Amino acid sequence: MDFSYYILTGGLLLLASPFLILRALVSSSFRNQIQEKMVGARSLPQLKNTLWIHASSVGEVRLAKTLIAGLIKAGESRPIALSTFTPTGYALALEEKLPNVFRLPLDFPIWLNPVFARLQPSKLVLIEAELWPSLLRQCKRRNIPVIQVNGRVSEKSVQNYGKFPAFLLWMTEAIEKFSMRSQTDADRLLKLGVAPEKIQVTGNIKFDVTSISTEFQPEWKADSQVLVFGSTRPGEEGPIMEALVKLQKEFPNLVGVIAPRHMERCREVEDLIREFEVDYALLSKQDDLKNCAVLLVDSLGKLNAFYQTATIAYVGGGFNPRFGGQNILEPAALGKPVLFGKFMNNFEEEAKLLTQSKGGLQLQNIEELYDILKRLLMNPDERQRLGQSAEKTVQANSGALQRNIELIQSA
Repeated sequence: MDFSYYILTGGLLLLASPFLILRALVSSSFRNQIQEKMVGARSLPQLKNTLWIHASSVGEVRLAKTLIAGLIKAGESRPIALSTFTPTGYALALEEKLPNVFRLPLDFPIWLNPVFARLQPSKLVLIEAELWPSLLRQCKRRNIPVIQVNGRVSEKSVQNYGKFPAFLLWMTEAIEKFSMRSQTDADRLLKLGVAPEKIQVTGNIKFDVTSISTEFQPEWKADSQVLVFGSTRPGEEGPIMEALVKLQKEFPNLVGVIAPRHMERCREVEDLIREFEVDYALLSKQDDLKNCAVLLVDSLGKLNAFYQTATIAYVGGGFNPRFGGQNILEPAALGKPVLFGKFMNNFEEEAKLLTQSKGGLQLQNIEELYDILKRLLMNPDERQRLGQSAEKTVQANSGALQRNIELIQSA
């Protein structure tokens, strides 16, 4: 099957090449991305016996940071390299000064072979749902064991892979262990035909990601109440601004912080905020936050610091099944009341645990936002109960980090 797959993907790349070249000619950001991918691991020193960790985007890079710190603390002696897929994940990994960071090149042997030559990996660790056929088959050919940690499988993935189960089993032949977040994820793998002995439920490492920001700490007026709208997606900022403008008329010391999931949308979100004719500021251009009424976070890696100062946290991405929610554990771990939408297919277990423990409130539609925020702003005791329950839920479900460290170091 390897030969057939490479012929198919190679042909598709050739067909797509005129469009890729055209896009590179008109888009400098696309050219930069292609250049980063083509350079790949060539910018790294020559390594040997490397523990290679792959994370896709910002959320997985944050998890990788926790995993790498835990591995080093546990005495990991191999050099560690971290590859990312998205430009935002790459930028965050560089900003966090994680070891030997590079962009994963296109998933084809001609571009992957130099990576293997540079790293000489002893093991590949995939975080969450990152499965690349050529990468996995090259590991199989080189007898490099692969582990998927914090593995998740959505119902949509089951439907897609279920149409071609033989392809999934061929692609994942190199994976020695699927370390899954929950029994639900494990059951979905079993349904797809993965051997039971390859599957292990170790819990969700994100319950262990409770880092507190110290480098950047927002300072507000002493009597400010702060609403943080984190990881917002298209279609959310409009209703958020409508609710925020109404609430600020009733709560004069209320501050709204909006942090889009993708930085490239900041211009679009800024234009929307202007339509409401309110005073606002961009974080990148604002040194003193004490007089801010609406703040747009246009700088990467600052959201967790704002969650620390939040009165209430809203986490976006939950009102469109295509997005599937964002990480609701970051504010929960900080003892904040957490609001999120009903489509949490990428964070099913987290949403279930927080709603059951009454540490989080799941909205059925975004129009509920104003009423629920007003109720919570008027009831500090309810906010405190929600926050305490959220924090306890995170603490009660921690421990997956150590189990995955042991799994990585055992073979």
